[in-house]
Amino acid sequence: MNQPTPQRRRRRAFDWSTAVIAVLSGSAALAVYWRDGAERFLAVLDTDLLLFAYMVPKVLAGCLIGGFVALLLPREQVARWVGHESGMTGLLIAMAFGFILPGGPFTIYPIAAAFLLIGADAGTVVAFIVSWTLIGYTRALVWELPFFGADFVFWRVVMALPLPILAGLLARLAVRAGFPVKSTGPTDKAP
Repeated sequence: MNQPTPQRRRRRAFDWSTAVIAVLSGSAALAVYWRDGAERFLAVLDTDLLLFAYMVPKVLAGCLIGGFVALLLPREQVARWVGHESGMTGLLIAMAFGFILPGGPFTIYPIAAAFLLIGADAGTVVAFIVSWTLIGYTRALVWELPFFGADFVFWRVVMALPLPILAGLLARLAVRAGFPVKSTGPTDKAP
């Protein structure tokens, strides 16, 4: 069965958030140049450019992963399992995926955006992100267990377990109250 090609959402010509970040960055650069001189300014700029070069491949890979997730997962099944009508089961499924999915923010956020694009509701996406942030197993295994021990990790996870569900329910309430959910990239027109 052939799916219709999604239509691209029209982008605004001017993005205020980018403008604010650009003004803050430019102001900080001028302040460093004025206060510390050209040598320090160039050293900071060199470090920032190296960081940018290091991060760009990761961001691109994360976006590709998110795009492939959006293309590979069947929309009907995603909508049924974690869509608007999925209820508490959808929140639990999203929480489980957030717990088991490895990767950093460059992977998780594009995947979350892909889930929104293919039919997941805002509550399940919020539960997914909060679960990955608070109870993701990779962070516990790599960082917490060696430093804090099993007892600390166990009790921290137990205390954090209800939070993804609570955050998902609050996100659903916010959407019902009229707060818009925006996703970037191509989308089908909402019914």
